[in-house]
Amino acid sequence: MIPLLLDRYILGLYAKALFLSLMVLGGMYVVIDFVSNSEELIGYSNGSFSAFFALILEYYGPRVLWVFDRTAGMIALAAALFAVTWMMRTQELTAILAAGVPPSRVIRPILMATLIVAGTGVANRELWLPHFRSQLARNAQDWYGEKAKNCTPIFDPRSDVLLSGKRAIGKDRRIEEPLFRLLSKELNSTWGRQIVAASAWYLPFDQGRPAGYLLTGVKQPTNLAKLASLIIDGEAILLSPSDTPWLKPDECFVVSVVSFEQFSLGSGWRQNLSTQELVSGLKNKSLQSGADILVTMHGRLVQPLLDLTLVFLGLPLVLSRGNRNIFVAGAICLVLMATFFVVSLVCQGLGNNYLLEPTFAAWLPVLIFAPIAYTLARPLWD
Repeated sequence: MIPLLLDRYILGLYAKALFLSLMVLGGMYVVIDFVSNSEELIGYSNGSFSAFFALILEYYGPRVLWVFDRTAGMIALAAALFAVTWMMRTQELTAILAAGVPPSRVIRPILMATLIVAGTGVANRELWLPHFRSQLARNAQDWYGEKAKNCTPIFDPRSDVLLSGKRAIGKDRRIEEPLFRLLSKELNSTWGRQIVAASAWYLPFDQGRPAGYLLTGVKQPTNLAKLASLIIDGEAILLSPSDTPWLKPDECFVVSVVSFEQFSLGSGWRQNLSTQELVSGLKNKSLQSGADILVTMHGRLVQPLLDLTLVFLGLPLVLSRGNRNIFVAGAICLVLMATFFVVSLVCQGLGNNYLLEPTFAAWLPVLIFAPIAYTLARPLWD
């Protein structure tokens, strides 16, 4: 009965600190962002309080999840240090240890709660953030996707087509003045080196039609009506109006695995993909197997371990010092998190730029900090 009461008490302290930390970080982000974008957000509501409240929830709800994703390990460490420091300050920890309860038994509920936080972080990255991907991709200045944005050319590795254009309009999924360069010999030997048109509209997969871009007002090739559709290895790549009934004489269709979001957002689009989507993208060649993709994928596997390692680093530092000052514990927490963050960021940058093997770069923070955490935490279990 006593161990159960002890666990409930410690978990209560941990939960309060965890909730407070998330509210502080999330609240700071919301306040700072709202101050910068208040004029645009208020303008979208047209003076209606209910519309404004719904917009705030739709806009900031996914962003609070994004804040949690970036800070899950930090708030778990802050909550753990607060719970332990509070018990030391009130001398409750001294009484518990004097009753014969080992330190490992005291921190066990904290570690179990940290596992729950790490698991919630995994669910957040794999389920919730991918679901709100479109909201996270838009900003307050163009919430409805009506403004034209400059877009970066992106290569479709499946069809060997380099997609580019003057501007992209998110609301319509439209590219202004598209210029698609045909890079393989099979394509440019019959269709020429490029396709130039007035507009390109992204159309998702539909029954009888693959996903890709409908180009209207085609200016090049000039003999479009005489060209036949191009099929390579049983897969359609370019559809011509000469043998595709639903195309008009000045239209053609470019089959592509590159979605409009991927084209208009570039590498930022990948950050909120689930691991399953990343793996599927590599298999169907909608994503190039670059270093950043490999670092991201292995980073998903490493992140729960990093969250646990961070807590194992922080708890022994506070317990070994025996310091009851919450502010000192906070300072230790900040220094530890800053060091952890900088090392992780440097390793990620080295992996993204091929200065280190991407897989090794993703796992390097664990290889650096895990032995240190084990050495510091071992006396607690002994």
